[in-house]
Amino acid sequence: MTTLQIELPDNQAASLKAIAAAHGMTLSAWLGKLAEEATEPAARKPLKSGRGMFAKYGPAPTAEEIDENRQEMFRNFAQDE
Repeated sequence: MTTLQIELPDNQAASLKAIAAAHGMTLSAWLGKLAEEATEPAARKPLKSGRGMFAKYGPAPTAEEIDENRQEMFRNFAQDE
């Protein structure tokens, strides 16, 4: 166990002791807990999936429907007149 001496103004030391007491801990126990929490990786919020983003527009067209639309769109394309 390592002992560390930190110089603080009396009002800051009193504030830290009061915060530790409010948590029901001694100052050294509370600072130790803070140090442990600081070294643990922060829990990341899971990212939202893009799945279902377009669900409000209904089901996607089938491959056959896409082919039919493509044929219809280009039916008169580049015809000699």
